[in-house]
Amino acid sequence: MTLARPPFSVRIGHNEPYDYAPYDGVPRHLVGALVAEHFSRDDEHVVEACLRLRMAPLPGQTAYDALVGADGMDLLDVVDVILGWEQPQDGESLGLGGDFEGRLARILDAAGSAYRVDDAGTGLEERVVPTVRDAVSQTIADATAASDVGSAAEHLALSWQAAYGLRPDPVRAYSEAIKAVESAAHAVVEPRNSKATLGTMLRVIRDASTKFTTTLGAGSTAPAEAMMRALWEGQTSRHGGQGGTVPETLEAARAGVHAAATLVQWFTSGAVTRLP
Repeated sequence: MTLARPPFSVRIGHNEPYDYAPYDGVPRHLVGALVAEHFSRDDEHVVEACLRLRMAPLPGQTAYDALVGADGMDLLDVVDVILGWEQPQDGESLGLGGDFEGRLARILDAAGSAYRVDDAGTGLEERVVPTVRDAVSQTIADATAASDVGSAAEHLALSWQAAYGLRPDPVRAYSEAIKAVESAAHAVVEPRNSKATLGTMLRVIRDASTKFTTTLGAGSTAPAEAMMRALWEGQTSRHGGQGGTVPETLEAARAGVHAAATLVQWFTSGAVTRLP
């Protein structure tokens, strides 16, 4: 990342310009701002935060001391759990919870952190190219509003969170990506099969491709089928065996999330349809 306004010393030529690469973990210049933003010595909920994160104060320490003494990824865990703190039903503030005013988001942006506050304001996630993130967010919104794509939006959101959250879970990300596509494609490909999976849908499309059309190219379903097949066959953790189960890599999981987002968008928007 680069700054729109370089430091004064760079602008007058005293110092050489340099890139502001995203900082992993918590660099020293970010620690004070995070602690000041989130912690209060008298807050009654710091003990519960320590319990949730399995943080044991050292002899002579308070729970507050343990929280503010965290560093690196441990400090990001603290911030993440506080962002996700449930708010009471009556709306009364607990002094903890989501970044609803955007203060933490601005702190992380200014500090050049490799992490950002998610769109809901209730957790951290890894930074990605904004146009990519926005496209997936729009697909989730469109799927939420659609009436015939089941829980595609929920699965796609969970997949994104598992792929780009603070503690990525590639296996969960890939599994949720497949569920998102299954939900989005079910009504188009196998509406009468209550046990349909991405695998059974692929067989239907392969054996009866003339029953479907797309707005892609000449109407061929080949691009959708190829992407669905790559997603299905790329899931290495679906079954066990004598050779051992191979979990998906983070790179594969993230590729799966983006493939799923594209497919969900296609089925949600009507780009892939069944002929009358």
